[in-house]
Amino acid sequence: MSPAALRRAIGQLLIAGFNGHQIPIELKSIAREFGLGGVILFARNVADPEQVAELCFNAAQLIPEAPAWASVDQEGGRVARLRAPFTEWPPMATLGRSGDLALAGRFARALALELRAVGITLDYAPVLDVHTNEKNPVIGDRALAGRAAEAAALGAAIVRALQDEHVAACGKHFPGHGDTSIDSHLELPLVEHPPERLRELEFLPFRAAIEARVAAMMTAHVLVPAFDERRPATLSKRIVTGILRQELHFEGVILSDDLEMKALANDYSVSESAVLAIEAGCDGILICGGDSEVQAAALEALVHAVEEERIPYARIEDAIRRQQRAKEQFLAMPVAPRPLAAKALRQLLGRDEHRLIADEMARFA
Repeated sequence: MSPAALRRAIGQLLIAGFNGHQIPIELKSIAREFGLGGVILFARNVADPEQVAELCFNAAQLIPEAPAWASVDQEGGRVARLRAPFTEWPPMATLGRSGDLALAGRFARALALELRAVGITLDYAPVLDVHTNEKNPVIGDRALAGRAAEAAALGAAIVRALQDEHVAACGKHFPGHGDTSIDSHLELPLVEHPPERLRELEFLPFRAAIEARVAAMMTAHVLVPAFDERRPATLSKRIVTGILRQELHFEGVILSDDLEMKALANDYSVSESAVLAIEAGCDGILICGGDSEVQAAALEALVHAVEEERIPYARIEDAIRRQQRAKEQFLAMPVAPRPLAAKALRQLLGRDEHRLIADEMARFA
């Protein structure tokens, strides 16, 4: 493979954050040189629905031969990048308290319709962590339930409904972030349970999501000594490949959480994490801070790792193949040549039917 072709392949592994309401010229430059797997939107990228729709349309056009994901963390509650006039959803713990699978499905279908209306094709939801630690500072009411069986049933219902409406779901955070007392945005949390407990409790919602054919899974930046005493889960081949891929037989796309989170960045450079994550078995890496130099350096590090045979090219081919398979399912459906007109868009977002679902969920707050 030529050096240029290798670079074009490596770029497909990156899902990039950026600053501002338009794709910046620096990210366009990365897309031209390397290719690009996708973009992730945060509140800093959102002005209004029309702007989001135009932004997602432009992102999808960056690499015509390999459309990019337009992705977002739109869970509900405190993790929601899209606010009114989009429907504002209560936290997912309300679904757990309701115990209503039909309500979970109605919520996810409505959420997907609004995301798809503005061109978002991948949602980092549902949270599949089991909320067993009341002092958990990062998961809390983002989790569906404190009982594994309930979280599993509700999570699978959300996956099916999102994907029935042509939005790829991403379950998170494997192998489980529910029983931690540290925020992985700040430090590396420790999960000290024995393997039997992890398999019986933490893994249950992930198994259910796999059975529901979830498109993607996101790894957790947590240290799980029962499986790997040295590497955080995102960087652990024992966990990513050995457990998620081989033991649980997940055939979809494995994505890292943001490599700039301090759980990793306190001990590893972003470039080092990028190499270790792909080596471990991740099919894509999120680098969300918006610094194009950091993103480009991570891609260069991956290129060098392949050239030096630290990462076999077959590992890159496998990652790209899994991403392409998911994109064929969720990005190949007919789409309008341009974003919806403002009036049509506003009629879809926050409509009465969706607000009624949100109100029904809020009764269980």
